[in-house]
Amino acid sequence: MGRIDRAFADASLKKPAFIGFTVAGDPDKATCVRIARALITGGTDILELGVPFSDPVADGPVIQKADERALAAGTTPDMVFEIVREIRKESDVPIVFLTYYNIVHRRGIEKFYRDAHEAGVDGILIADMPVEESGEVCAVAAQYDIDPIFLVTQTTSDERIKKIAAQARGYLYLVAVLGVTGIRDQVSEGAIDLLHRVRRLTSLPLALGFGISTPAHAETCARAGADGIIVGSAIVEIVERNLKNPDIMVPELQKYVQAMKQK
Repeated sequence: MGRIDRAFADASLKKPAFIGFTVAGDPDKATCVRIARALITGGTDILELGVPFSDPVADGPVIQKADERALAAGTTPDMVFEIVREIRKESDVPIVFLTYYNIVHRRGIEKFYRDAHEAGVDGILIADMPVEESGEVCAVAAQYDIDPIFLVTQTTSDERIKKIAAQARGYLYLVAVLGVTGIRDQVSEGAIDLLHRVRRLTSLPLALGFGISTPAHAETCARAGADGIIVGSAIVEIVERNLKNPDIMVPELQKYVQAMKQK
């Protein structure tokens, strides 16, 4: 059983797994490592690191700005792997990359996944890779014991969900809203309907993301039967508010994760 599987097995005893997202290298390498440690100390069950990209089409303004800050600070894929190695010195928490295909292709699929495995990455989600074109990537992922994570949206057909589930490992990332990442007022009925629809089609753990930011949202997802909740923009907003005050940022991040996990 891999680290991601263990995280869901442990979390299922009580509450959904908390998957916390931050952009690798935002606002710089050292602070990013502190952010990751704060999220883990707060109780994050799975850490999701965004590999900064110049055109993150799935992300809203908050995360786009974080990508820009990371790139401006000189963050490269090599540095992202270094960040993972720094985290691995202190923590065995599962680590998942959220990236885009151009980054993987440019490095070379085999080299990217080998380097990720050696650094200590457990799963990789390529946001713009359709399942129909994922065969080579999934084969290499299996070679290096890295779970391929896939997005499922409210417009995904049942037939396509079955294809995705057949390729995926670890968990499925269910997109709770129509649109890009960002904080929303509430969890939509469409998200809950999606959760129930996908549940009938696969036994993989199901994690809801996009727009989830409050303990009330977490409680709604838990009541609906989600195996995990994914929070990104709310975390990155805390980072952005405290760019000049990391000593304030770190405890605020810890408290935020703790509050989200109480529901």
